[in-house]
Amino acid sequence: MNKVKIYLDMCAIQRPLDTPEQLRILLEAEAVLGILSVCERGEVDLISSEALIYENEQNPSLIRREYASAVLEQASITVQVTADVEERAKYLSLYGIKPLDALHLASAEKGEADYFCTCDDRLMRQARRVPGLAVRVVTPVEFIQELEKWL
Repeated sequence: MNKVKIYLDMCAIQRPLDTPEQLRILLEAEAVLGILSVCERGEVDLISSEALIYENEQNPSLIRREYASAVLEQASITVQVTADVEERAKYLSLYGIKPLDALHLASAEKGEADYFCTCDDRLMRQARRVPGLAVRVVTPVEFIQELEKWL
């Protein structure tokens, strides 16, 4: 059986660094740390992209940039932003998805991710409305629940 592939968007990657003011943030942070742990053990493949690297470079917080860079270095593949990825992102943005988020989704599809993991409720709602999306959009907690079926 092929390994499960996951693409974490930047808000999911950064979730463990967020202040746990709500139970949801705490649960998602722990779930992301669990996801990263199974990726480090080689049980799940982490997918990165040029879009993630670009977004990380824009972060004014050195600590957050360094943390995300360390996470992205664990990726088994890094998807390049090619013309076909850009075209797919343009199509996805027709569903109200912000351009950079659309680029992340298109990159996840190009990298043949099984799951696209985000903590962004708006992005999740919009992405789940896209017909024929080739990746399953989940929260970190949902992914952990799904992962139990695979491992």
